Amino acid sequence: MTSGKTLVTTADSPADFRPAGSDAVSIAAAARRRTQRRKRLVLLGRTSLLALIIGGWQLLSAWNIIDPFFFGSPSGIAIRLWEWVQRGTPYGSIWLQIWITLEESLLGFAAGVTSGVVLGVLLGEIPYLADVIGPLIKVINALPRIVLGSVFVMWLGLGMSSKVLLAAVLVFFVVFFNAFQGVRSVDRNFVANTRILGASRLQVIRHVVFPSAMTWIIASLHVALGFSIIGAIVGEFLGAQQGLGLVIATAQNTFDANGVFGAMLIIGVLALSAEALMSMLEKRLLSWQPPSASETSMPGI
Repeated sequence: MTSGKTLVTTADSPADFRPAGSDAVSIAAAARRRTQRRKRLVLLGRTSLLALIIGGWQLLSAWNIIDPFFFGSPSGIAIRLWEWVQRGTPYGSIWLQIWITLEESLLGFAAGVTSGVVLGVLLGEIPYLADVIGPLIKVINALPRIVLGSVFVMWLGLGMSSKVLLAAVLVFFVVFFNAFQGVRSVDRNFVANTRILGASRLQVIRHVVFPSAMTWIIASLHVALGFSIIGAIVGEFLGAQQGLGLVIATAQNTFDANGVFGAMLIIGVLALSAEALMSMLEKRLLSWQPPSASETSMPGI
């Protein structure tokens, strides 16, 4: 009798003893190697694509195939960004412009997520409330956001409040519809069993409905975070005293293509950084869930 060993026989060789679980260890190691290899390939593909775009853009501009005055160039964008770092923008330091836009985005994101989750859960749990308020929400959602931004500027002026409100509105609708659908998709058998056990309606919402809808809500936050940045930028573009949107509007009015693309590059970096932080937060909040089939297999389009 051997402890922790498994007898393995083959047609070509005599009995062979291998440690129990060695196959599982080798399979896990192979899976890790495949994952690391795929990460390296993805990084290589992204780097190659970025180099192709930047290099092609620079060459087309240098050879005057595209007009650098209208299309800019990577070297011109780098020079413009360096000038902003060294001398600032017409409205102050570039870091101040970034901070103002970030502050507006984060405040709008927080307000939009809070109101969207609360109202989505309430309307999902109270059908009468959904029937009364639902049409009004659909009407407001159908309004063009740029029109709402102009209205907010008229109401609240050129300060931060109008940008925060516009960002909050954009975030609200994304989060609200996901929260509402998440509540409606909760298994009603769980709710009924919880009520039979004596839970109050508030306890049912807290311990059953909200955790069940959390996946829907977290999924909406990725889109909502980008929308909060868009809302702040659009609000600044319509009218502001500081911010990246105002920097873009000024560069556009002066036909500074490099300035427009430089500010857009900054916004892209901010969006990617925010997305990375949101992914970390999602993993922490949903760590109790088992990995899905799409997470354990090779993802793809």
